Amino acid sequence: MGKFQRNTMGSVVIDRQHDGGWNFKLWSVCRRKIIDTMRCGGGGYRHTVHVHSPVAVKPNKEETNKIECRSDLIKSVKRSEKLSELLKMSEMLEEEEEDVKKKVEVLEELKQVVKQLQNNDDDDDVLNGAKDVRRLAKDDSDARTTLALLGAIPPLISLLDAGDLDAQIAALYALLNLAIGNDANKAAIVKAGAVHKMLDLTKAPNDGTPNADVCSAIVANFLGLTALDSNKPIIGSSGAVSFLVKTLKSSIEGEVNSKVNSQVIQDCLRALYNLSILPSNVLPMIEIDDFVPFLMTTLGDMEVSDRILSILSNLVSTPEGRKAVSSVQDSFQILVDVLSWTDSPNCQEKATYILMVMAHKSYRDRQVMIESGVTSTLLELTLLGSTLAQKRASRILEILRIDKGKQVSETFVGSIGANVSAPQCGSVDSRLMGSTDPSKDSEDDMMMSDESIAVKHLVQQSLHSNMRRMAKRANLPQDFVPSQHFRSLTSISTSKSLPF
Repeated sequence: MGKFQRNTMGSVVIDRQHDGGWNFKLWSVCRRKIIDTMRCGGGGYRHTVHVHSPVAVKPNKEETNKIECRSDLIKSVKRSEKLSELLKMSEMLEEEEEDVKKKVEVLEELKQVVKQLQNNDDDDDVLNGAKDVRRLAKDDSDARTTLALLGAIPPLISLLDAGDLDAQIAALYALLNLAIGNDANKAAIVKAGAVHKMLDLTKAPNDGTPNADVCSAIVANFLGLTALDSNKPIIGSSGAVSFLVKTLKSSIEGEVNSKVNSQVIQDCLRALYNLSILPSNVLPMIEIDDFVPFLMTTLGDMEVSDRILSILSNLVSTPEGRKAVSSVQDSFQILVDVLSWTDSPNCQEKATYILMVMAHKSYRDRQVMIESGVTSTLLELTLLGSTLAQKRASRILEILRIDKGKQVSETFVGSIGANVSAPQCGSVDSRLMGSTDPSKDSEDDMMMSDESIAVKHLVQQSLHSNMRRMAKRANLPQDFVPSQHFRSLTSISTSKSLPF
């Protein structure tokens, strides 16, 4: 083997003199390792990581069958979903086609009906067309619009001039159904001149009385047409108010009491209410003889009181209407009675509104209200009425209290010069102590002014009336009266202790 020697630098060298061939091989191996080490960037050896690929395991037949079944199931589910979507789409298309067919059929039917109306050569065909319009427009809003666009309104209005009663009634109800919930049709009917033609039908024929069925159909038409604001001035100035009032009077005063007659009464009141909303229609109403007195005297009927109070609420919004209401005999007493006998919140609220407006606008009306005993009723209403009725009753009492205070102050100033002597202390003390001796009360009354006496009696009347009504509501005996202690308390009450 060769020998290793160190040189002067301390490096190991190979002695090539001994065993030259082996030394050369050794040197080649060492040089290769040195070069590999330098390439790896350090003094260590390169570490090679061998990654072994996983060994493929062949599945057995059962697992293969399960995998194939799952794949087949997934494919079948996807196919069924696609089929269901296609079925739904086909059903939707079929439904749309059916809807289109139905709409086409309905349109063709409506066109045929309008052609029948326009067929002036055959009266039966026109009559059948009017009946078909009434039937088709009764519950179908789209049919109302389509029929009007196809031109059904003018021939129906022309049919009102026909001498056939059945044709007139059919035309009236066809127009009524066309106007239901359709403002465009309402305006078109009035614009085409239907109002005057309807009023012409109400004129008494040779026998003296118009047909009741025709009148009821016209009233129903006026009710629907007056719901549109643009129609109110046209109908109000056409003479329809007089017809409605006349029909209302005859229906209420008539002996016939049926559902049809009740419906006519309600339709008349509602139509008059619609017209009274417009201030310019109030004057034609109050100019009709006995219209406002008729309304006031009819307030006792519970079935129509609510509607009548609604009309009166609109009438008192104008000076002419307030004058007409106040000129009726016992008008305020009637309104006070309404507050007393009715338990309906709507009637109470509307009656207090009328009284509030009248009291606010006229000093004379306030005096008449006080004389009619409105104070005690309003005091009760502030306790037992609805929220709105309580507010309005309190407002009326405030107006009356201010007016009463002014009147008392004027009376006091006028009596300063005449009354120079002061009342005796004994009479004052006895009144303040609540004496119940009638002789002392009469002496005290003589020392009091007329206004103080009136206020005292008014307060006593109000409190006693409230106690009776409260006892009645509480189901106490009818002969219940306040105790002597309560009477003594009321004897010293003044206007300052009560909200009026």
